[in-house]
Amino acid sequence: MTELPLTGGCLCGGVRFEVTEAPEVAGYCHCTRCQRRTGAAASPSTAVRREALRVVAGEELIRCWQPPDGAAKCFCAECGSHLWARPESGPFIFVRLGAFDRDPGVRPSYRQFVASAAPWEPLPDDGLPRFEGRRTP
Repeated sequence: MTELPLTGGCLCGGVRFEVTEAPEVAGYCHCTRCQRRTGAAASPSTAVRREALRVVAGEELIRCWQPPDGAAKCFCAECGSHLWARPESGPFIFVRLGAFDRDPGVRPSYRQFVASAAPWEPLPDDGLPRFEGRRTP
């Protein structure tokens, strides 16, 4: 069991947040947008209920880029650290696993958008379910 609240933040420490409910599901996103945003082959994130995420410092530093066809990508304006993706609606915000201070207690259990996986890093044979596009519940 993960001790709550979970804490996290950006690289420079300007943005700090708390998560008051244990995350239950996490996954890797292999979409081109995540590749370009992170510079990596995939972005691991966990679904957190909107009401369970609370910014405790640096709210004025948070900037979000809203693509025309997806969730807002939120980051620290000072250091550029990726924090979460915030869909316009729905119960969840998708917090980047690397933004937590310690183990959030959840492990990635799927891979989505594998149709656009980076050709320079083969998908590992890890047994996780794969979805060509967005994961379906």
